[in-house]
Amino acid sequence: MKNKLTDLNDHLFMQLERLNDESLKGEELQEEIERSKAITGVSKEVVSNARLVLDAEKHKREFGLTTGPKLLE
Repeated sequence: MKNKLTDLNDHLFMQLERLNDESLKGEELQEEIERSKAITGVSKEVVSNARLVLDAEKHKREFGLTTGPKLLE
């Protein structure tokens, strides 16, 4: 599976739309709120990881390196 940050953005907006559904009440609404919390938590980690990769790439270019850590390739 190859996901991109644009896919994450799409998922976040889809979740926002589900939360905005005024027909959700009671237990269904609580389930969507819990789902949103989980999605938000995972999203923060994905963004944090993307920031790490971007920072590593900046440093690599700054110091004229041709390769970086294997984890980031």
